[in-house]
Amino acid sequence: MRLLLVSRIDNPDAIAYSRKLKAVLEEDEVEVFYDDDTASILHEPGLPLSDTTADAVVVVGGDGTILRTIQQMQHPVPVIGINRGEVGFLADLDPAEAIDYVRTLPRGFSVEERMRITLFKEGTSLGTALNEALIVTTRPAKMLRFSILVDGITTEQFRADGLLISTPTGSTAYAMSAGGPIVDPRIQGFILVPLAPYLLSSRPHIISSTRRLEVRLESSKPANLVIDGQQTIELGTSVTLAVQPAHYPAKFVDVGRNFFEKVDNKLRKL
Repeated sequence: MRLLLVSRIDNPDAIAYSRKLKAVLEEDEVEVFYDDDTASILHEPGLPLSDTTADAVVVVGGDGTILRTIQQMQHPVPVIGINRGEVGFLADLDPAEAIDYVRTLPRGFSVEERMRITLFKEGTSLGTALNEALIVTTRPAKMLRFSILVDGITTEQFRADGLLISTPTGSTAYAMSAGGPIVDPRIQGFILVPLAPYLLSSRPHIISSTRRLEVRLESSKPANLVIDGQQTIELGTSVTLAVQPAHYPAKFVDVGRNFFEKVDNKLRKL
């Protein structure tokens, strides 16, 4: 088994835990390597995350660390998340149980795939999101105007502070905070959640990923596109974005946790 270990680098507890985990696994003769950023903090050799050939990537941190890790991989490798953040919806393991779990991880472990979305502008990819893409004004307290097109038909027009385009995985992130539904991650679909819409009739939508979805920004106010909270792109005032399922889904090691049980346990901690 060959594992790449990624740690949240601004958290001393996460760094200390990663060092301990590596030492324990190496006692079991497991090949363990740090990614370059983690290795730099620990002053040890590291390997690039972008083109890793590891069997799995073990991430010690919160959802932000997991999202950043997945963003950096050119080809998705199965991820095991160990929660050293806040709520940690993407991290299935708690620190107390994670060492024993990773030590006994079989070579033929099960993998759960999670849909991602890619956004295009005039045929050019702007980026890929596991949780969500956010269109938001660059000027606080200014509203944006949107049109939603499904299969070429305008189905919704509204003004709002912004728009979240979420995956089912991202339904428990920003979209949930903005009033969107909690969606089973096995569903293949796009979730649209207007942020503080001017009209109460502008409600969240769930749209099948088999449909052709376009989001048209038609505003006098400039806007940004923020992908998974990691990447910001200037959109200007007028643009049409095509939203499609990403060619490669994200991959997670299936640790056998029921999604809805996990949601119930996580939400009770908020």
